[in-house]
Amino acid sequence: SKNKLSHFLSISLCELNVKMFATLAVVFALLASVEAKASVPMKKRSNGDFVRGIRERAAKGLKMSYQVTGTGSVVINDYENSQYYGQVSLGTPAQDFEVIFDTGSADLWVASKQCDKSCGLHSKYDSSKSSTYVQNGTSFDIMYGSGPVSGYQSVDQLNMGGLMVNNQMFAEVTDASGLGAAYMLGKFDGILGLAFPILSVNQVPTCFENAVDQELVEEPIFSFFLGNSDDEAGELMFGGMNSDLYTGDITWVNLLAATYWEITMDGLNIDGVSYVDSATGAKAIVDSGTSILTGPTETVAKIAESIGAKEIIAGEYMVGCNYDTLPNFDFVIDGNIYSLSPQEYLIPDGELCLLGIMGMDIPEPTGPLWILGDVFMRKYYTVFDAGNKRVGFAEAKH
Repeated sequence: SKNKLSHFLSISLCELNVKMFATLAVVFALLASVEAKASVPMKKRSNGDFVRGIRERAAKGLKMSYQVTGTGSVVINDYENSQYYGQVSLGTPAQDFEVIFDTGSADLWVASKQCDKSCGLHSKYDSSKSSTYVQNGTSFDIMYGSGPVSGYQSVDQLNMGGLMVNNQMFAEVTDASGLGAAYMLGKFDGILGLAFPILSVNQVPTCFENAVDQELVEEPIFSFFLGNSDDEAGELMFGGMNSDLYTGDITWVNLLAATYWEITMDGLNIDGVSYVDSATGAKAIVDSGTSILTGPTETVAKIAESIGAKEIIAGEYMVGCNYDTLPNFDFVIDGNIYSLSPQEYLIPDGELCLLGIMGMDIPEPTGPLWILGDVFMRKYYTVFDAGNKRVGFAEAKH
């Protein structure tokens, strides 16, 4: 009958609506899970450019150094020779910048339109062109080993890998003279810090902290895959891990402190000789913003001597690219051995190689300190877990 048909149609439509809503719910859930992970392609400077930068610095008698601030934090990164960088954008419409993603600092800064000639031809943020800009004006002053960088803080929308972070505090740099000509002529426009906010110049929330608080990521983690050659793309993933880029399982190591990504290194063994006291261990930080490895000056000098490397500038060494005769570097972390072969700890430029570890003395209480920089992170896919205060390693799949 007509009533029965109407009743049947109404039930069918109800069932159809339920199914449609269920389907849409699944679609939206899938979309949400896709958006909860975002990646930024990582670009790499050529080995030749990198080593030439070291040699030019040696010719000028300059060396990598550190600066202790009044609060006891230490700026340890050699930004002049950083090899990896990627793109983010600020403002509406977007203004693009190439930045170093740096787990050894906690601030975001880019060149400002108000910057003097010290910013060279870098992309410069123009607040007058952004409809989402919010004025702040707090002074921003940071000291690097090469000198000071200063400016003021502003607020705007940040896009990093497709994650739209609202109300992000960042610094507009108006004087970058402390970074010298290497910044003026370099490939990066600024720094995006991924350490913990206690290291921020003005204790402001970091970019990743805001992404987590705004529920933009599935998990409070981010992961680095660093390309192993000039033409191999790298990746920084926010909110997850990319299992296609590593082999085996992630091995987790708890942090000593949630400042830098600081862990305990139990040992460093080279050709049967131990360079770290296994009874006490040593503090080490995992730092994407430092291109090579560093360790105490005296210890690194002994390592260099043992393999025949010659000092070209205080703490930095060159050696013949004798891959077949040089020993491995075996780092012991939480009982596990992370080994680097000569091909992995040497950076070639012709017949000579830069030794991928340099001497640097960082005073107490922060130091003595080892830095596991890009030389280590190229070999090992590295996961930074802010929620559980730990880092994870697995062999990268190159």
